Amino acid sequence: MVVEDDEALRDVLLRTLVESGHVVDTAADGPTGELMGADDSYDAIVLDVMLPGRDGIAVVRALRSLDVRTPVLMLTARITEADTVAGLDAGADDYLRKPFGIAELQARLRSLARREPRERPAAVAYGGIEYDPVSRRATRNGRALDLTHRELIFLDYFLRNAGRALSREMIAAALWPSESEIGSNVIDVYVRRLRAKLNGPGEPPVLHTVRGVGYRLDER
Repeated sequence: MVVEDDEALRDVLLRTLVESGHVVDTAADGPTGELMGADDSYDAIVLDVMLPGRDGIAVVRALRSLDVRTPVLMLTARITEADTVAGLDAGADDYLRKPFGIAELQARLRSLARREPRERPAAVAYGGIEYDPVSRRATRNGRALDLTHRELIFLDYFLRNAGRALSREMIAAALWPSESEIGSNVIDVYVRRLRAKLNGPGEPPVLHTVRGVGYRLDER
Protein backbone atom coordinates (compact mmCIF):
# COMPACT_ATOMS: atom_id res chain seq x y z
CA MET A 1 0.00 0.00 0.00
CA VAL A 2 1.17 3.52 -0.83
CA VAL A 3 -0.10 6.40 1.35
CA GLU A 4 0.93 9.68 -0.27
CA ASP A 5 -1.01 12.92 -0.70
CA ASP A 6 1.07 14.24 -3.61
CA GLU A 7 -0.97 12.98 -6.56
CA ALA A 8 1.89 13.11 -9.06
CA LEU A 9 4.27 11.18 -6.80
CA ARG A 10 1.53 8.72 -5.82
CA ASP A 11 0.82 7.97 -9.48
CA VAL A 12 4.52 7.49 -10.25
CA LEU A 13 4.90 5.08 -7.34
CA LEU A 14 1.75 3.20 -8.33
CA ARG A 15 2.80 2.81 -11.95
CA THR A 16 6.39 1.84 -11.12
CA LEU A 17 5.46 -0.73 -8.48
CA VAL A 18 2.75 -2.28 -10.66
CA GLU A 19 5.23 -2.55 -13.53
CA SER A 20 7.57 -4.35 -11.10
CA GLY A 21 4.91 -6.98 -10.46
CA HIS A 22 3.33 -5.66 -7.26
CA VAL A 23 -0.38 -5.37 -6.53
CA VAL A 24 -0.78 -1.88 -5.09
CA ASP A 25 -3.53 -0.05 -3.21
CA THR A 26 -3.24 3.69 -2.59
CA ALA A 27 -4.54 6.27 -0.16
CA ALA A 28 -4.20 10.05 -0.18
CA ASP A 29 -4.66 10.91 3.51
CA GLY A 30 -3.80 9.61 6.95
CA PRO A 31 -7.21 8.38 8.15
CA THR A 32 -7.80 6.37 4.95
CA GLY A 33 -4.33 4.86 5.10
CA GLU A 34 -4.83 3.87 8.73
CA LEU A 35 -8.21 2.28 7.97
CA MET A 36 -6.86 0.31 5.01
CA GLY A 37 -3.69 -0.78 6.80
CA ALA A 38 -5.51 -1.98 9.90
CA ASP A 39 -6.43 -5.35 8.34
CA ASP A 40 -2.72 -6.34 8.32
CA SER A 41 -2.99 -7.85 4.83
CA TYR A 42 -0.19 -5.95 3.06
CA ASP A 43 3.39 -7.10 2.52
CA ALA A 44 4.59 -3.52 3.07
CA ILE A 45 3.29 0.02 3.51
CA VAL A 46 4.97 3.05 1.93
CA LEU A 47 3.86 5.90 4.16
CA ASP A 48 4.49 9.62 3.76
CA VAL A 49 5.06 11.61 6.95
CA MET A 50 3.20 14.78 5.97
CA LEU A 51 -0.39 13.73 5.27
CA PRO A 52 -3.74 15.52 5.54
CA GLY A 53 -6.06 14.42 8.32
CA ARG A 54 -3.42 12.58 10.29
CA ASP A 55 0.34 12.54 9.81
CA GLY A 56 2.29 9.39 9.03
CA ILE A 57 3.85 9.14 12.48
CA ALA A 58 0.40 9.08 14.10
CA VAL A 59 -0.77 6.52 11.53
CA VAL A 60 2.07 4.06 12.12
CA ARG A 61 1.74 4.49 15.88
CA ALA A 62 -1.97 3.66 15.63
CA LEU A 63 -1.29 0.61 13.46
CA ARG A 64 1.30 -0.73 15.90
CA SER A 65 -1.14 -0.21 18.79
CA LEU A 66 -3.55 -2.48 16.88
CA ASP A 67 -0.73 -5.06 16.62
CA VAL A 68 -0.43 -4.60 12.85
CA ARG A 69 3.03 -5.96 12.06
CA THR A 70 3.25 -4.96 8.39
CA PRO A 71 6.69 -3.46 7.56
CA VAL A 72 6.44 0.31 7.11
CA LEU A 73 8.77 2.39 4.95
CA MET A 74 8.31 6.08 5.74
CA LEU A 75 8.87 8.83 3.19
CA THR A 76 10.05 12.08 4.69
CA ALA A 77 11.47 15.45 3.72
CA ARG A 78 12.66 15.88 7.31
CA ILE A 79 16.34 15.19 7.79
CA THR A 80 17.13 15.83 11.46
CA GLU A 81 18.14 13.07 13.84
CA ALA A 82 15.17 13.94 16.09
CA ASP A 83 12.71 13.45 13.21
CA THR A 84 14.29 10.12 12.29
CA VAL A 85 14.10 8.92 15.89
CA ALA A 86 10.46 10.05 16.17
CA GLY A 87 9.43 8.01 13.14
CA LEU A 88 11.30 4.91 14.27
CA ASP A 89 9.92 5.27 17.79
CA ALA A 90 6.40 5.30 16.39
CA GLY A 91 6.97 1.93 14.75
CA ALA A 92 8.41 2.53 11.26
CA ASP A 93 10.85 -0.13 10.04
CA ASP A 94 12.81 2.08 7.66
CA TYR A 95 12.76 5.57 6.20
CA LEU A 96 13.61 7.19 2.88
CA ARG A 97 14.35 10.87 2.49
CA LYS A 98 12.80 12.93 -0.29
CA PRO A 99 13.78 13.38 -3.04
CA PHE A 100 14.65 9.77 -3.75
CA GLY A 101 15.21 7.53 -6.73
CA ILE A 102 12.74 4.81 -7.63
CA ALA A 103 15.56 2.25 -7.70
CA GLU A 104 16.39 3.07 -4.09
CA LEU A 105 12.75 2.75 -3.05
CA GLN A 106 12.53 -0.66 -4.69
CA ALA A 107 15.76 -1.75 -2.98
CA ARG A 108 14.35 -0.75 0.41
CA LEU A 109 11.16 -2.71 -0.25
CA ARG A 110 13.14 -5.77 -1.35
CA SER A 111 15.15 -5.55 1.85
CA LEU A 112 11.98 -5.40 3.96
CA ALA A 113 10.62 -8.42 2.06
CA ARG A 114 13.74 -10.43 2.90
CA ARG A 115 13.04 -10.24 6.59
CA GLU A 116 11.93 -13.26 8.56
CA PRO A 117 8.21 -14.18 8.44
CA ARG A 118 6.18 -12.17 10.90
CA GLU A 119 5.73 -14.90 13.47
CA ARG A 120 4.90 -14.25 17.09
CA PRO A 121 8.27 -14.45 18.85
CA ALA A 122 8.59 -16.03 22.27
CA ALA A 123 9.15 -14.05 25.44
CA VAL A 124 12.76 -13.63 26.50
CA ALA A 125 14.41 -12.91 29.85
CA TYR A 126 17.84 -12.29 31.32
CA GLY A 127 19.10 -11.05 34.67
CA GLY A 128 15.73 -9.98 36.03
CA ILE A 129 14.71 -8.33 32.74
CA GLU A 130 11.73 -9.86 30.96
CA TYR A 131 10.15 -8.92 27.64
CA ASP A 132 7.05 -10.38 25.98
CA PRO A 133 6.94 -9.32 22.29
CA VAL A 134 3.27 -10.28 22.00
CA SER A 135 2.01 -7.99 24.77
CA ARG A 136 4.99 -5.62 24.30
CA ARG A 137 5.42 -5.58 28.06
CA ALA A 138 8.91 -5.24 29.52
CA THR A 139 9.88 -5.40 33.19
CA ARG A 140 12.99 -5.43 35.35
CA ASN A 141 12.66 -7.12 38.72
CA GLY A 142 8.89 -6.72 38.36
CA ARG A 143 9.17 -2.99 37.62
CA ALA A 144 7.36 -2.02 34.42
CA LEU A 145 9.60 -0.35 31.83
CA ASP A 146 8.02 2.47 29.84
CA LEU A 147 9.73 1.89 26.48
CA THR A 148 8.93 3.16 23.01
CA HIS A 149 8.38 0.78 20.09
CA ARG A 150 11.97 1.10 18.91
CA GLU A 151 13.43 0.85 22.42
CA LEU A 152 11.56 -2.46 22.82
CA ILE A 153 13.13 -3.72 19.60
CA PHE A 154 16.57 -2.79 20.93
CA LEU A 155 15.83 -4.50 24.25
CA ASP A 156 14.66 -7.66 22.50
CA TYR A 157 17.85 -7.77 20.42
CA PHE A 158 20.11 -7.26 23.44
CA LEU A 159 18.24 -9.88 25.47
CA ARG A 160 18.56 -12.45 22.71
CA ASN A 161 22.29 -11.72 22.55
CA ALA A 162 22.94 -11.33 26.29
CA GLY A 163 26.60 -11.55 27.24
CA ARG A 164 27.74 -10.89 23.68
CA ALA A 165 29.56 -7.73 22.58
CA LEU A 166 27.57 -6.16 19.74
CA SER A 167 29.08 -3.60 17.40
CA ARG A 168 27.07 -0.70 16.02
CA GLU A 169 27.35 -2.31 12.58
CA MET A 170 25.86 -5.55 13.91
CA ILE A 171 23.00 -3.66 15.54
CA ALA A 172 22.24 -1.66 12.40
CA ALA A 173 22.32 -4.79 10.20
CA ALA A 174 19.98 -6.67 12.57
CA LEU A 175 17.45 -3.93 13.22
CA TRP A 176 17.32 -2.11 9.89
CA PRO A 177 17.47 -3.14 6.23
CA SER A 178 20.99 -3.26 4.84
CA GLU A 179 20.41 -0.27 2.56
CA SER A 180 19.42 2.04 5.43
CA GLU A 181 21.46 5.10 6.25
CA ILE A 182 21.22 4.59 9.99
CA GLY A 183 24.16 6.35 11.61
CA SER A 184 25.98 5.27 14.73
CA ASN A 185 24.73 8.42 16.46
CA VAL A 186 21.11 7.22 16.14
CA ILE A 187 22.06 3.86 17.63
CA ASP A 188 23.86 5.65 20.47
CA VAL A 189 20.73 7.70 21.18
CA TYR A 190 18.62 4.56 21.59
CA VAL A 191 21.19 2.77 23.73
CA ARG A 192 21.53 5.81 25.97
CA ARG A 193 17.76 6.06 26.43
CA LEU A 194 17.32 2.34 26.98
CA ARG A 195 20.14 2.25 29.53
CA ALA A 196 18.58 5.11 31.50
CA LYS A 197 15.22 3.33 31.65
CA LEU A 198 16.73 -0.02 32.62
CA ASN A 199 18.62 1.43 35.56
CA GLY A 200 16.18 1.83 38.45
CA PRO A 201 17.09 3.00 41.97
CA GLY A 202 19.50 0.57 43.58
CA GLU A 203 19.75 -1.60 40.45
CA PRO A 204 23.21 -2.27 38.99
CA PRO A 205 23.80 -1.28 35.35
CA VAL A 206 23.38 -4.09 32.85
CA LEU A 207 23.86 -2.39 29.48
CA HIS A 208 27.57 -1.70 29.14
CA THR A 209 29.74 0.11 26.61
CA VAL A 210 32.48 -2.08 25.22
CA ARG A 211 35.31 0.26 24.30
CA GLY A 212 36.27 0.01 20.65
CA VAL A 213 33.46 -2.45 19.91
CA GLY A 214 29.97 -1.34 20.88
CA TYR A 215 27.61 -2.54 23.61
CA ARG A 216 26.87 -5.62 25.72
CA LEU A 217 23.96 -6.62 27.95
CA ASP A 218 25.53 -8.39 30.90
CA GLU A 219 24.96 -8.69 34.66
CA ARG A 220 28.70 -8.54 35.27
